[in-house]
Amino acid sequence: MELLTNIAGIKIKNPLMPASGPLVGDSKKILYIANLGVGAIVTKTISTKAAVVPRPCIYGEREFAMNAELWSELPPEKWINEILPEIKSKLDVPIIVSAGYSKEDMETLIPELDRFADAFEISTHYVGKSLDTIAEIVKAIRKNTEKPIFMKMSPHIPDPIGFAKVAVENGANGVVAINSLGPTMKINIEKRNVLLGNEKGQVWLSGPAIKPLALAMVNMLREALPDITIIGVGGIKSADDVIEFLLAGADAVQMLSSALIYGKDLYEKIIKELPEKLKKYGFESIEDVKNTGLKKESPKYEPVHPIIDHEKCTLCRICEKVCPYFAIEIKDKVIVNEEMCFGCGLCESRCPVKAISGVLSS
Repeated sequence: MELLTNIAGIKIKNPLMPASGPLVGDSKKILYIANLGVGAIVTKTISTKAAVVPRPCIYGEREFAMNAELWSELPPEKWINEILPEIKSKLDVPIIVSAGYSKEDMETLIPELDRFADAFEISTHYVGKSLDTIAEIVKAIRKNTEKPIFMKMSPHIPDPIGFAKVAVENGANGVVAINSLGPTMKINIEKRNVLLGNEKGQVWLSGPAIKPLALAMVNMLREALPDITIIGVGGIKSADDVIEFLLAGADAVQMLSSALIYGKDLYEKIIKELPEKLKKYGFESIEDVKNTGLKKESPKYEPVHPIIDHEKCTLCRICEKVCPYFAIEIKDKVIVNEEMCFGCGLCESRCPVKAISGVLSS
């Protein structure tokens, strides 16, 4: 099964790479992640000064991670003189150097980082919402490199399509979408305090919980700009998730938070599972997924009622408890009152044994 994909002319052996963050914060970490088989490496974001990071800085639950991390806690000199030369000499996969943030930062950093990079990812987390500012940053980068440039979009950007257009018009090759959401907060009730965060008690949220938003953003960008490179990020935790992002319009994907939540070996697991999953869904390659595109059915406005497979049903009562229209009753079996049923689909999505069909699967 062919896992090869292409980002702005760079061939990568499979579509999965780490996202910028703590797992790619120095040469030892980067080499470890590369050894898990990822298609490319993305570094932690390098800026003109080392970040001062509050501790604790990372919190995880099953469906999300929260972090108060900033950019790299190491100074740029450490990256330029030690880390990047080492990984450049040892890696056989493309290196995407993450850098940030302002136009002035780019004018200083890009000339020093260029010899190590196969491409650049530019974080826009701390540069505001002005598209004029984005344009100036991209222009400053393009003056100092011929390498591909991918602008990483923060979800607070009010006009995502405008962001991508401005980036490409001024020299970028594509976008990375999306960055973590925020600000968010984690409260400890017993201590009546904020568990972690910056001086305002704020953290940023990522992981599986943000996948629906990330998918919609990737698809929105692909439909508006069919010819740019899009790297999807936000919530990936399985081979199925990778395929979903590719169907939505991504050329490749990044994952970090799920590796923090479930373990670093998740990279290797997903890459090993991809061929089997592609075959299961009838795809012959990664390019086949990308070329398939995403179908969108015309919405229906009349209800379609759930069909109950009584042999599969375990009478767990979840459908009865969650039905927002009070249309399901459990006696000796599941009974659907079609006069009350709105055809919303919630019962089908919540059934743990897939005994309900006909609404979402109609």
